[in-house]
Amino acid sequence: MGFARDILLANLFGVNAATDAFFVAFKIPNFLRRLFAEGAFSHAFVPVLADLKSKGSRQALKLFIDRSAGMLLVFLSLLTLLGILAAPLLIMLFAPGFIWQGGQYQLSIQFLQITFPYLLFITLTAFSGSILNAYGQFAIPALTPVLLNIAMILAAIYLAPLMAEPVTALAWGVLLAGLAQLLFQLPALIRLGLMPVPRWSFQDQAVRKMGKAMLPAIFGVSVVQINLLVDTVFASFLPAGSVSWLYYSDRLVEFPLGIFGVALSAAILPKLADHHAAEDYPAFSAALDWGLKAVLLLALPATIGLTLLAEPIIATLFQYQAFSATDTAMAAKSLAAFALGLLAFVIIKVLVSGFTARHDTQTPVRIGIYAVLANIVLNAVLLKPLAHAGPALATSLAAYLNAAGLLLLLLKNGHYQPTADWWPFLLRLVFANTALAICLYQFVEADLWLSWGFSKRSLQLIISIALAVIVYAVSLWLSGFRLRQLVLRQH
Repeated sequence: MGFARDILLANLFGVNAATDAFFVAFKIPNFLRRLFAEGAFSHAFVPVLADLKSKGSRQALKLFIDRSAGMLLVFLSLLTLLGILAAPLLIMLFAPGFIWQGGQYQLSIQFLQITFPYLLFITLTAFSGSILNAYGQFAIPALTPVLLNIAMILAAIYLAPLMAEPVTALAWGVLLAGLAQLLFQLPALIRLGLMPVPRWSFQDQAVRKMGKAMLPAIFGVSVVQINLLVDTVFASFLPAGSVSWLYYSDRLVEFPLGIFGVALSAAILPKLADHHAAEDYPAFSAALDWGLKAVLLLALPATIGLTLLAEPIIATLFQYQAFSATDTAMAAKSLAAFALGLLAFVIIKVLVSGFTARHDTQTPVRIGIYAVLANIVLNAVLLKPLAHAGPALATSLAAYLNAAGLLLLLLKNGHYQPTADWWPFLLRLVFANTALAICLYQFVEADLWLSWGFSKRSLQLIISIALAVIVYAVSLWLSGFRLRQLVLRQH
């Protein structure tokens, strides 16, 4: 659905100053959503929930949920109001290059004021989803984001023609999607008997514990998103279209990141929290080991595939009607740069869970600060020679620095002890991914793709990806890898 949404947006609206304005305005509440929804909140809330689930009463658990909901509702309502009022300042902060483009600056402010309440709805949605995940119900939270894509598609088709500035319809679509996603979660909570009834009580010990953990976690688990926002700041000084090119390339990296990274993090965090609460440290280490192997098995071939097929993928998905061949070439450059960091982006999500499950939200902050500083320096160095691809490459390099720091500390502190089968596993991965890269390299002739129509591009892309998957799977099998080797043993 995300692909369908972005294909439609590219075709209907193309790449221009108005789309740049929308993508900046959407990025700000979306960035805060990542901080609170997929980041700080879940990593602060789930470990406390796991403790109460294993050691407390059902009544205490429900009270904690109600009081957490009350704290979130008050905090987010104030933040949303502040965000709407401070929209001009936020645009100046996150897209300073727009100030000299009067119409684009005003559009960005208008779009941000419409989309900012999305943050309130989506964080409450994440709160509901965290409860469901803790009770092993992953389907409803996993399906919920589809509603955002549906709302934006409907807004683009039916609402945009009615607007003086058609792109405004997308902002209203985002707002309505936030409310729809929250309502979608509630029936599952009612069935569990854990429907939150907001109560204000910051004196509650468990709530205070969660609140204290949230502040550092806001930074620690969302370094990649902070770096992407830094990229937007630098890109706002580049020619019109640069922010949109970065958006479309980032979205393609978000697809495997959402499938592998967010899914693995959502699955592994409750398990790690349960093992920590039970003081089962071998099981804790084994779960981390499983997560890292799963990341490499899935994200490494995706990294290679997106990097090699950057231009064919962009051309196949977006280059029709308002999206030009120039837009394809430009977006492909930033996609290849972003794709190089995909492996690190996914690894970070798993490694941070290894800290937050133990209520340690401080360490990821310290590592994250170095990564953000490195990203700022790299942006400044790479912006001129690589234009809009510079910020993308800077974010990828900073992500590997972040992942390396987290892994080294987990090893140093003894919280993660790799199993003895890592070297054979890595050799098999090298063999299989080399075969996959050789296979895909046969399909990277960009000029051919640009000369084809939609049907031939789509067929060729499906064939190339299908062949790559077959080559990868067969190579793994020939090297001796079997899926049973990746089964997480129960301790």
